[in-house]
Amino acid sequence: MSNNNNRVWFVTGASKGLGLSLVKQLLATGQRVAATSRKVEELVKAVSEQSEDFLPLETDLVSETSVTAAIEKTIATFGRLDVVVNNAGYGIGGSIEELTDKETRDAFDVNVFGTLNVIRLAMPQLRAQRSGHIINISSIAGIAPATGWSIYGAAKHAVIGLSEVLAEDVKEFGIKVTVVAPGAFRTSFLTKESLTLAKNTIPEYTAIRNSHEKYQSMDGQQAGDPDKAAAAMIAIVNEQKPPVYLLLGSDAYERGMAKLELLKDAFKEKEALTKSTSF
Repeated sequence: MSNNNNRVWFVTGASKGLGLSLVKQLLATGQRVAATSRKVEELVKAVSEQSEDFLPLETDLVSETSVTAAIEKTIATFGRLDVVVNNAGYGIGGSIEELTDKETRDAFDVNVFGTLNVIRLAMPQLRAQRSGHIINISSIAGIAPATGWSIYGAAKHAVIGLSEVLAEDVKEFGIKVTVVAPGAFRTSFLTKESLTLAKNTIPEYTAIRNSHEKYQSMDGQQAGDPDKAAAAMIAIVNEQKPPVYLLLGSDAYERGMAKLELLKDAFKEKEALTKSTSF
């Protein structure tokens, strides 16, 4: 990998939230950054810095053609690729029954298949270099999902699963993989532009409506600082042995540890029945 001051980063979903905080910090420290957004004007305006180290890219992550063009332009501009950050994604709330097939598939397209497209198309370059670091942004909802967020939890759980195996698969090429599970951060995540709620609501799902009201009331009050989260991600890239898992936020830590206990108790409770199924 390039030295600390001369890396090339490819960051998706960079016009707001953690992605924007990350891009701004990277540019401030002299890193070279290719950043994607569905609307390049929004990205340029949000970053508000014109520099030969900054390559804004209008990219549709669901389209292999669009992702290919973005990665090719990054390599043509900067000559290499060191850190790939799959940050693009959005929240989706509602019960499985309430969310339509299209709403569900659209969420998986961006949150899962967009990530897979970037990895698939970046890997030839990283493999040829025998170096690189892929950071996939999941969510604590991928480890310990909450009531009313089944599809979001499923998509973010998929990101964790694919990252775990990817880390093993690419180890022999000197490529590192980290899956990041943030808790609640003070970004635009809970606003209408980053969150989709089921249009077809069913009144009987009272627990889900209560859950959604609770989360939406947190907007602007979240405990997590996105600038500190970005700094944490930069710090792990500088580590000799970066972690495969990184929780961000004290709420993510609490929820993650509670889930570990829940799984341990659930597995042990049925130990005898589990083992009774062997020949």
